[in-house]
Amino acid sequence: MNKNLYHVLGVSKDASEAEIKSAYRKLARKYHPDLNKDNKDAAEKFKEISCAYDILGDKEKRKKYDNNEIDSDGKPTGFGAGFSGSGGGYGQYSGNPFGGGNFNGGDFDFSSIFGNDIFSQFTGGRGGFSGFSGTQTRRPRKGADINYTMRIDFLAAARGDEKTVNINGKNINVKIPAGTISGQTLRLKGLGEASPNGGSAGDVFITINVDKHPYFSLEGNNIIMELPISIKEAVLGAKITVPTISGKVAVNIPPYASGGEKLRLKGKGIKGGDQIITLKILSPKKADSALEDALRQLPDENIRNF
Repeated sequence: MNKNLYHVLGVSKDASEAEIKSAYRKLARKYHPDLNKDNKDAAEKFKEISCAYDILGDKEKRKKYDNNEIDSDGKPTGFGAGFSGSGGGYGQYSGNPFGGGNFNGGDFDFSSIFGNDIFSQFTGGRGGFSGFSGTQTRRPRKGADINYTMRIDFLAAARGDEKTVNINGKNINVKIPAGTISGQTLRLKGLGEASPNGGSAGDVFITINVDKHPYFSLEGNNIIMELPISIKEAVLGAKITVPTISGKVAVNIPPYASGGEKLRLKGKGIKGGDQIITLKILSPKKADSALEDALRQLPDENIRNF
C-alpha cells in the first residue's frame, strides 16, 4: 500500500527538516524494539517510521517523493518502475528488520537522530548498537557506583587516619587524607557493584562529615585556636602548656600581652601549616578586693583613639 509518509511521521507536508527530525526521534524512541520486546506491532511501526524518515529526512529523496518520482517505499514510479537494482528502493527494507535485514540506501547514521544518549539507554554505549541490521552487540558495562557517608572526628580528619567500613557485607579500609574537610568525597575505584556483563566494577564514593572540635578549627592548612589567659598572665607574662593536633607544647605569653594578640606555632598545623593562637583575656569570676585596690593605684592611661 502506498502510504503518506508525512502522515506516518505525524507532520505536515511543509514541515521543516528540524520538525521532521524531531517527530521521528520521538516516535523511534516510543516504538524502538529494545523498549517493546515481543511486541510485533511496535516492531512493524518502528520499521514504518524508519522507512518514512529515510526518505523525508533526506533532502533529495524528499524532493523526488514530493514530485511523485518515488513512492512511499522509495521505489521509482512511472517509467522504469521495478528497475531499482538489487536493493529495491531508497529506504526499503529487505527481510526482517530486526533479524538480519538492512536498509538498502547505504549506511544510516542513527547517532545523528538519537544522539549518544539512546545508545546508552538501549545498549550500554554508542558503540553497542551495530548498524540497523538487528544485530546488537552489547559492550561490557561498568557496574553501579555506591555512595556512602562517613562521620569522623576533627583530629582524624586533620592528621589523616584509616577507617574500616562495611559496604555490602565487605570490609573496606578507607585512608583519610590529612586535612580532609566536611563535604569532601573520596573515590575508591573498582570497589562498587560488579558489572552485569563482564565489564569493570563500579566505584565507591564516600562523603566525609567532620565533627566540630571544642577548641580547634581549620583555616587552610592552619589550625586556629583561642587561648584564654588571666589578667595576671597577661600583665606579668607566663609559660602555658597548650594542645596541638600532634601533642602538647609549652608557649610563652609575653608580659603585657593584649587580648586579640596572636601567637604562631610554626609547623604545628597540617602539611607544613602553623597553629595560630589568639589570646583572650578573662577577668576573675569572683570579686577580688586586693586586685581592685592594686588596679586603682595604676595611673589612668588613654588606650583609645576615638
